[in-house]
Amino acid sequence: MKLYIDLFLAFFRPGIFGFGGGPSAIPLIQEEVINNYGWMTVEEYIDAVALGNSLPGPIATKLAALIGYKVGGIIGSIITLTAMVLPTALAMILLYQVYSKYKEAKWLKNMMVAVKPVVVILLIETVITMGQKSFPITITWIIGALAALGLFYFKIHPAILIVTSMVFGVILIK
Repeated sequence: MKLYIDLFLAFFRPGIFGFGGGPSAIPLIQEEVINNYGWMTVEEYIDAVALGNSLPGPIATKLAALIGYKVGGIIGSIITLTAMVLPTALAMILLYQVYSKYKEAKWLKNMMVAVKPVVVILLIETVITMGQKSFPITITWIIGALAALGLFYFKIHPAILIVTSMVFGVILIK
């Protein structure tokens, strides 16, 4: 029972504090799963994020489902998904009521401006942490550079880049 409570709490916190959407929850989930509970290593977490990004849908819920299943089976997955989605669903309903009523208020506009840089810093922290483990050999740097070129210059869809990188991995990495 303690495991299920821990799973709920580990995903409730990112679910309620992951301001900015799924990507902003990645470092919060990382903190819980790696540092607080030790359910995964950094390498396993990077693999989970990469796997999750290769599929459609919100990354935070995919991570919740995968990690919940890894740690607690099907019941663990249901618990983590509930913990991840329920807080934001309820908060969204309540906040929308406040937002619709006060959307022109200066305090609300200021609050929204102030939270955005924090979300960006959380994402940068995740990029740094994941980046330290994601470029272990020269070919990964080349794949990363080609992906950046494809994404930013040629505007190639991320799904195509992900699938292409998987094919490159099978062919090029020995």
